Amino acid sequence: MKVVDINNKISVEELKLMAAKMFGDMVKAVVDIEKGIMVVDAGMHADEEYELLENGSEQENLWGINFHPDQAGTDRFVVFDSMINLRPGQGNRSRGVDNPEIQKKIKAIVAKLVTL
Repeated sequence: MKVVDINNKISVEELKLMAAKMFGDMVKAVVDIEKGIMVVDAGMHADEEYELLENGSEQENLWGINFHPDQAGTDRFVVFDSMINLRPGQGNRSRGVDNPEIQKKIKAIVAKLVTL
C-alpha cells in the first residue's frame, strides 16, 4: 500500500506497474475527501480504508474508487465502485458514489495527486 498526498504524488506509470502486479488493468484506492489524500495498491478497499482510519481519517470522508491506468485522460480512468461505499445512513445506497458533489471532490483530489 502507498499513501498518496500533495507531497508524495503518484504517476500513471506507477499505477500501470501496480495494476500489472495485482489485477492486470486496475488499481484500488480509497480517497479521504476531507484530508485530500488517498491510499492505493491493496487487494481490498477495506485494507486501504483501515490504513486511513488508523491514521486519523473519519469514516464518512472515505470513498473507494478504482483506477484504470490505461484509460488515463478519459472518463473511464476513475471508476466509483467499492463495497465500502455502501452507506445507506449517509444516503449512498450503491457501491458507487451517488452524490455528484462528492464525485467532484474525489475527481479534484485525483487530479492533484496523480500525474499524467
